[in-house]
Amino acid sequence: MRYWQADPKVWEKPGQGPVTEADLAVNALLAERLQAARPSYGWLSEESADTPGRLQCDHVFIIDPIDGTRAFIAGEKHFAVSIAVARAGQISAGAIYLPALDRLYTAAENGPALVNGAPIAASARQDLAGANILMSKGFLAPEHWHQPPPDLKRSFRSSIAYRLCLVAEGAFDGMVSTRDAWEWDIAAGSLIAARAGAMVTDRLGQPLQFNRALAKTAGIFAAAHGVHGAILAGLKT
Repeated sequence: MRYWQADPKVWEKPGQGPVTEADLAVNALLAERLQAARPSYGWLSEESADTPGRLQCDHVFIIDPIDGTRAFIAGEKHFAVSIAVARAGQISAGAIYLPALDRLYTAAENGPALVNGAPIAASARQDLAGANILMSKGFLAPEHWHQPPPDLKRSFRSSIAYRLCLVAEGAFDGMVSTRDAWEWDIAAGSLIAARAGAMVTDRLGQPLQFNRALAKTAGIFAAAHGVHGAILAGLKT
């Protein structure tokens, strides 16, 4: 937080967007504490050089030191620290913290989704028409749909991790991202949304897999079950 709204140093990563000195500081702190606590775990972070050794580990930390870096640079509040543990390709624990809002979202594979310790639940909406969806502007372009695009309410947040949390707590009926997603952006949030009752898949409707050699998934859809099914049925893939 000492870097937030304090004109942090910013660099551009080719093809990946901006990174700040705060991203690097958070990454260093997390690496120091988490790897000391669990030295046998592999490590996958947006701000660390990737190594193939993680593929041989039973457990792997999947980290995004700051998700929503552009929002962070702009002095906005919707940026998040995302921490997950994957075991055998599935997320077993996740935590997402929004420092500027002091909101901590957590979930474990067999437990409830929580925000600041209180249980949360995803939307139970069944109808796609009128659903409030976190999405990019281009998602409703006619060429993406078998029929005319549905009548949806569009919203957006810079942090994909926060979008998943907003779905988890029922503030929105769903979130969709058709572009390939980096694992560190979605690992913790995918579990939190699923444990809150949302349906979470890639854009093809397939279960998510983590700790892959190429740490990307084919997009991500997280929504109330009826909404999720209707989007998959109407969308061209």
